Amino acid sequence: MRIDGRANNEIRKITFTKNYVKHAKGSVLVEFGDTKVLVCASVEESKPKWMPKDEKRGWVTAEYSLLPASTNVRCQRERTKLSGRTQEIQRLIGRSLRACVDLEKLGERTITIDADVIQADGGTRVASICGGYIALCELIQKLKEEGSLPENPIIEPIAAISAGIVDGNAVVDLCYDEDSSAQVDSNIVLTRSGKIIEFQSTAEGDPFSKEQMDEIFSLAKNAINEIISMY
Repeated sequence: MRIDGRANNEIRKITFTKNYVKHAKGSVLVEFGDTKVLVCASVEESKPKWMPKDEKRGWVTAEYSLLPASTNVRCQRERTKLSGRTQEIQRLIGRSLRACVDLEKLGERTITIDADVIQADGGTRVASICGGYIALCELIQKLKEEGSLPENPIIEPIAAISAGIVDGNAVVDLCYDEDSSAQVDSNIVLTRSGKIIEFQSTAEGDPFSKEQMDEIFSLAKNAINEIISMY
């Protein structure tokens, strides 16, 4: 039995409250158990300055932050320099969302996904990716309704979940207490058709077997299918 009484293949209660912010073209409050992330999507009608002028495509990027009271000890705001963890998570969110978008169909515009963790209890990066996909879809729908985007650039839905080995057992959707004591920690991002965007998996102590890796992946794939059905 897990810390919170769930079965090994059971995800926490997940809710998506869409159109959560009045001024954002796309927004959602994501709740994975006690983890809560506010995700907003905004758009600039120009491509990034670093992109060559002859490239006729857009870009999707992300920013991520832990708000000061999101953890049991106050987090310092990262005003001038981002931590390595924050940079890694931002890159993960951005490349996960770019994998489900045809950037040429997006046109020469930049979409920014802002993920702000209100309350952290494990799985903040995967919750941000799921929320990022929903906010992105909301924004794209509004651009289509306005007539500024002729074609939907979304290739197929994506979702993400954490999984790992805790007390020798493969489990999915780790809360903080499980994550902090896990022997193996994984974050998996998949498309609806089962294609892999990201499979980060790390042994925190002893190495783990191919059979354990396959079990982790199987749990994650089933959980991701369940999440996508909630969109």
